[in-house]
Amino acid sequence: MASVLITGSSRGLGLELVKQMLLLPSTTIGTIYATSRTASPPEPLSRLIASSNNRIKHVQLDVTDPANVTAAADQVSRLSEGKGLDILINNAGTQSERNGRTSAMSLSDLEFTMRINVTGVHLVTSAFLPLLKVSKTKSSQSKKIVNITSTLGSITWSHKSAIASVPAYKISKAALNMLTVQYASELSAQNFTVFAISPGWLQTDLGGGRYAHLRPEVGAREVVRIVLEATPEKDNGVFRDICVKGFGGTYSGVNPPW
Repeated sequence: MASVLITGSSRGLGLELVKQMLLLPSTTIGTIYATSRTASPPEPLSRLIASSNNRIKHVQLDVTDPANVTAAADQVSRLSEGKGLDILINNAGTQSERNGRTSAMSLSDLEFTMRINVTGVHLVTSAFLPLLKVSKTKSSQSKKIVNITSTLGSITWSHKSAIASVPAYKISKAALNMLTVQYASELSAQNFTVFAISPGWLQTDLGGGRYAHLRPEVGAREVVRIVLEATPEKDNGVFRDICVKGFGGTYSGVNPPW
């Protein structure tokens, strides 16, 4: 029975990840820590918590606030009663200005995007790492850190995404990919699986709305499957993609290049 913490759980992919985790038997996923920036869980997360038979615990967490992140880790430590944390999913992210010219990208946009998509992930990961290290998972399983990224952050595939006018977002995801590899390298000898995964182009506020390929639950279901199946030997330090039929083979499940 594993515990999982998901950042950015109030809407979009994060909310769907909570839903998909809750559908699993409690013997597979026990406690689900769902975070939001607000002191109280917003709708519809609050309704989900009320129907979860106490499996979902709300945690206030603002990834841009170091003191708040520390307080959130302390709260989870108390709630876990010494059992630690088994899986951390860094899902919270942002995508703001849309301007095709990198030279026209504002400094405020780049700084804000990096602060959430990169610095925030590092803050959360470093704060919760002690809880992951004391995880009571079975010796045959690994502790997992999963960073939600995008193929728009692939430098090798940058020519494919030239039409997507979100330079700050692309830069931040490329940086997140390197952050993932750095953590994977540091923790490789400590029974960790640290990897990045693209959930696909989702019909969320951050994604492409109704123009995007996939309903949020489709991407979330695939992310959860891959997270549960991940092993250190196969997935540590890897860039994963989902597997969904159709869409011209876009989501083939083949690992994208960095």
